[in-house]
Amino acid sequence: MSDSSPLPPVRLHPEAELARAALSTPLLSRAARLARWAGPDTRVDAGGGLVEEQLPAAAELLGLSGDDAAAYASEAWRVAVDAGLVEITDEEAGTVAAGDELALLTGGSPHDVLTVWLSALETVVADASVPDLDGLVDAMDEGGEVDFSSLDWDPEAEAEFLDGVLGNLYLLTVSEDGSGDAPVPLPALAASMIVPSDMGEPTNDVLEQVSDAMMRLDDQFRTLEPVGLVEYQPVDEALMADGEEEPAAPVDDTDVSRYGMVRLTPLGAYGLRARLLEAGFEAPAIGELADKGADVLLDGTAHFGQSAAQAETEQWVARREPLAAARELLAAARGADAGAPLRRLRCQQALSLLGLEVEAALREVLDDPELGGLARVWLSERGAPDVPAPSQELVFWLTVDTLAAQLQAEGNSEELRALVEGLAEQHSGFFAAAWRVEHPDTADVLEAMGRLHPDKKVAKEARKAAFKARSAQGG
Repeated sequence: MSDSSPLPPVRLHPEAELARAALSTPLLSRAARLARWAGPDTRVDAGGGLVEEQLPAAAELLGLSGDDAAAYASEAWRVAVDAGLVEITDEEAGTVAAGDELALLTGGSPHDVLTVWLSALETVVADASVPDLDGLVDAMDEGGEVDFSSLDWDPEAEAEFLDGVLGNLYLLTVSEDGSGDAPVPLPALAASMIVPSDMGEPTNDVLEQVSDAMMRLDDQFRTLEPVGLVEYQPVDEALMADGEEEPAAPVDDTDVSRYGMVRLTPLGAYGLRARLLEAGFEAPAIGELADKGADVLLDGTAHFGQSAAQAETEQWVARREPLAAARELLAAARGADAGAPLRRLRCQQALSLLGLEVEAALREVLDDPELGGLARVWLSERGAPDVPAPSQELVFWLTVDTLAAQLQAEGNSEELRALVEGLAEQHSGFFAAAWRVEHPDTADVLEAMGRLHPDKKVAKEARKAAFKARSAQGG
């Protein structure tokens, strides 16, 4: 995942709702209980962890039992320390006191709570990249250093792999055609990191790598679920059983859910976006532009998907007096720069949210060479009286401007292909007139029509017209 282009905008839940979710996560709630439990007699070791003798009491406080109770209690304590809920007052004596962040969980703002949760999340993500502790102990040399080569484990590569997986999960969740609330199959996530995009049928070696990655991810998502990042249905243990053993019950080999299913929670979407921003990615969120100017709105939503652009624009319009909003949008839509056609398309879509109370603003730009066309369309669609007929020159200019915007927004899409075919069919002399249109994108639009039209004769006409347009523009 590259950080050179913005990610799709995410729809975040309100901070108050996310803060409540954070407080109810098993790991943060356990960490908070341990922080309140800690007192003058609590002791930690040199690494800040609870001394072994106190782990049973901590586990009992948390209502934990079984072989993993002490490990879960130790993890919750480590989160409490890392998140600032507990602070070590004397490293030599191993004494602790309540940290400043503890009070924020009950007396702070929702944003304060989420800041504490993000600290907890970082601890858990780091833990998820670490192999089992027994393996680490076996790999320690006499000096207490870990021999990573004997573990067949590269800490940086493992952390990068998990970050990549989480980034792909984020993309699948927030993209326009993403899974949204639907869980993502674990094999799909593993394959997104292993299988090259240009590979047709994966080789056996690649499939084995995907299988290995799934097993790693199964452990990692089990670790990440208690902090509230994901909801996870683990890999069916029958799949990992010895091949010679008979399954306890009949199994359906076609049931993809048996191979693990993971869903990014609303809290998880908030957390991953925060991590992506910290890493330098451009990760917009719906509503960020609502208090910005119309110029920022139109440029900012330029490459949003249609649904996301609509949601962002609705919030922007709702905060403004309609007539003033319309005038600001129209002013921001002007220009002859490369992004201007798409700005005008977004402006047109924003104006569609407004009614006849903004009619005056549209009439004010009827004579504007860049805005007069879209103003006439808007007024005519609403049945406004006395809308002047457009000149042929204006009709062709608006057509080129619209096609240029569609090219910028969607590329060579099927919708654009259909639009191109319809134009050429309805106007037999389209290309003879279109190359003369004084629009910065005329030649590019005609070249695109030549690429997209399935009829070779029509495509050749478009290319010839593009050549004439480029020659006329001195290009």
